[in-house]
Amino acid sequence: MLNAHAGVATEGHPYNYGMHLLQNTPTFDADTATTIAGEHFGICATAHQLPSERDQNFLLTNDAGQKFVLKVANALEKPEFLEAQNAVLKHLARRVSFCQRLVTTNSGKEIVKVRAENGATHLVRVVDYLPGVPLAQVRPHTPELLEDLGSKLGQLRHALADFDHPAVHRDFHWDLANGLGIIDEYAGFITDPDLRKLVLRVRWRIKPELERSVIHGDVNDYNILVDPENMTVTGLIDFGDMVYSYSVGELAIAVAYVVLDKADPRAAAKAVIKGYTSEFALLDEELEAVWPLALLRLAVSACMAACQQRQQPENEYLRISQRAIEQDLPRIFTDEYTDQIID
Repeated sequence: MLNAHAGVATEGHPYNYGMHLLQNTPTFDADTATTIAGEHFGICATAHQLPSERDQNFLLTNDAGQKFVLKVANALEKPEFLEAQNAVLKHLARRVSFCQRLVTTNSGKEIVKVRAENGATHLVRVVDYLPGVPLAQVRPHTPELLEDLGSKLGQLRHALADFDHPAVHRDFHWDLANGLGIIDEYAGFITDPDLRKLVLRVRWRIKPELERSVIHGDVNDYNILVDPENMTVTGLIDFGDMVYSYSVGELAIAVAYVVLDKADPRAAAKAVIKGYTSEFALLDEELEAVWPLALLRLAVSACMAACQQRQQPENEYLRISQRAIEQDLPRIFTDEYTDQIID
């Protein structure tokens, strides 16, 4: 995951479990990744480590220029959840063109176990590489690009409508259905008193009784890939936060990150919503929930970042998205925005 809001499962006390996750992050080097790719997946390639928080990802490039991504899971990751991620990728491969495909091992397996030098066992997978650069690195975000993003998310909702897996029915920090509880538990970690007060105000706006389904769960601007020449969305990566939750939460999460740093957040949000509704018609209560849920996502992100920074105060990586949230949440948290966005 490429941002400060990577999810953690809430097994036991979430603060303690989050600490355990960070302590069990894999530490393979590029040479080891190259060896794993060759021995297990038959891919002769060089490896380059990609940014991640609780897992490891390596870009593999072979002599012909073909690219793949080798994914090494956290030692605490449950096999059944990785199986769910594989299942959703296979499901989506038959329905959309903008998600990654699985690459199996020489013997046809989708997951292999690899032991690290410290004795920890990590589960490893390989997926194909999608071209593009993260939306966060593309400027400007034209209305056409944002509408295309919304359109892709509408297509994704159709594609996921008939998908389910037991492992995604889980108690999870980043599930917006748990957002109010996260604010109650973690807002006290926020050191900026003004931001903390604003985050606590967000909780009073949320009254969702909404349709639920399986969602990607983390459509942030680092998980969205864009062709910078054609300014179209080429990929949606990383299903590590997949969860059974509010269906419209997918759209709300995308809106939450799209409006940051925008001169006109309302226009940006409306462009994404316009694209989404061109593919999938929202119920009135879903449309009304988009903006409050977007604010909830930003508030939860601020709370979780404060918690993670308490664990790793020296880790500047955890603040990638938080600077924009701290700056923009006061600006976009105004009562008139909800009415303006859904008119």
